[in-house]
Amino acid sequence: MSQEIVTVEQSRALDRASAEAGVTTRTLMENAGRAVAEAVVGRFSQQPTAVLCGPGNNGGDGWVAARALQEMGWPVWVETLAPIESLTDDAADAAKAWTGETFGLGQSGRKAELWVDALFGAGLSRPLENEVARIAVVLPQERVIAIDVPSGVKGDDGNPLGDVCFEAALTITFVRKKPAHVLMPGRAWCGEVVVADIGVPARLVAAQNVTLFENAPLLWPLPWPDADTHKHERGHVIVASGNHTRTGAARLSARAALRGGAGLVTLLSPPDAVAENAAQLTAVMLRETIDETSFGEAARTAQAMVVGPAFGTTEAHYKLLLAAMDATPRCPLVLDADAITLLAPLTHGLDARDVMTPHVGEFRRAFPGIWGNSTNPVEAARSAAAYARCVVLLKGASTVIAAPDGRAIVNTKGAPFLATAGSGDVLAGVIGALIGQGMASFEAAAAAAWIYGAAGEVYGPGLIAEDLPDILPLIFNALAPASLRGKPIG
Repeated sequence: MSQEIVTVEQSRALDRASAEAGVTTRTLMENAGRAVAEAVVGRFSQQPTAVLCGPGNNGGDGWVAARALQEMGWPVWVETLAPIESLTDDAADAAKAWTGETFGLGQSGRKAELWVDALFGAGLSRPLENEVARIAVVLPQERVIAIDVPSGVKGDDGNPLGDVCFEAALTITFVRKKPAHVLMPGRAWCGEVVVADIGVPARLVAAQNVTLFENAPLLWPLPWPDADTHKHERGHVIVASGNHTRTGAARLSARAALRGGAGLVTLLSPPDAVAENAAQLTAVMLRETIDETSFGEAARTAQAMVVGPAFGTTEAHYKLLLAAMDATPRCPLVLDADAITLLAPLTHGLDARDVMTPHVGEFRRAFPGIWGNSTNPVEAARSAAAYARCVVLLKGASTVIAAPDGRAIVNTKGAPFLATAGSGDVLAGVIGALIGQGMASFEAAAAAAWIYGAAGEVYGPGLIAEDLPDILPLIFNALAPASLRGKPIG
């Protein structure tokens, strides 16, 4: 399945282009409505169903879906918001083809068990009102099927248009997903999302030059070792440790980098933390650093460097960070946590190979004004990446990875149990590992976000950050070519 995400305007453009290519909008509506009916029948047992139709093309899809369900023997009726005689164009034709019972919205007097929300699509620009708003409040989410997006949800950002919106257990959209299907809170209100092929030629989608994607392995082929690969060919990742009593976060990153496939991982430790780190490290190497010169040398010799997890925020730490940033030549930097705080507010661009991984609070400090002036996390991350001239991974319920050139990926893989201390340090380590093995930074950040999210899903309740590195082999094993997967003994 394609991972492309189209805006509301791009979706409209696809309808127009399809008509020009010979696939009429009436044909698209017929295909859409029947796709809705097939999705409903495939997931629910036959039961009394009310199709709630609005005045536009979304309502037209609903009229077709009702007719298709009726043909399949379902007990179904239509409740229409607009009088049939007021409908125009394709929606009017679809309504005329319906031969079942029709009532005004909320006026059937019947008890439905399922409701198909065909009132308004993704292009709605005003809040729900009157009877529509009342119905949105009372319908149970687990019994609602939405066409395109739940009514009242903005298609381009997943936010509600007003105080209320529909919430669905199943949403059927067409051709490609829209931002509302992947960005919170819309993602939660859509339930399961089915993308139906309704006959729009694939070449027309390609012509839209889509730059927003939903994260998935097909977007980032992982680097796998050959039979004769040496550890030095798998990349050397250096992780900067904090001072005494502030070392655990860096060790989490370092262990994650090893589990992420790096051939060598070194923890760069200040003198007062060497003994503390040495007592808890085995495969991760340890190197003492005492000044900016040694810090800059580390950035020149590694293939990736992670700076930030519990690193420290003093002037001395700022100078060490600058030494790494100013090293020539230097490796890509993964800047997390304290490194972002040290640079906030960001006043100059970084290297295009660098990755910043802020959560929303750090993002606000690093990029003052961008969050408040953005309508959604995709817009915010894109603006920040363009300004910083590096990859920005904006962490949150809607994690977004953005490149300076405008490409963006929304990560929907994960579990709420990842909201635990230290999990972001693990993510930074995996990013460093993948960059160290030769992945481009944008793809490495996206892959790490998906892999980290999958680890959270596998473990579930009770997850703590220390668990994550040891779950990573399960995820990599599932993604690996068959010839490289673990095999039973014997």
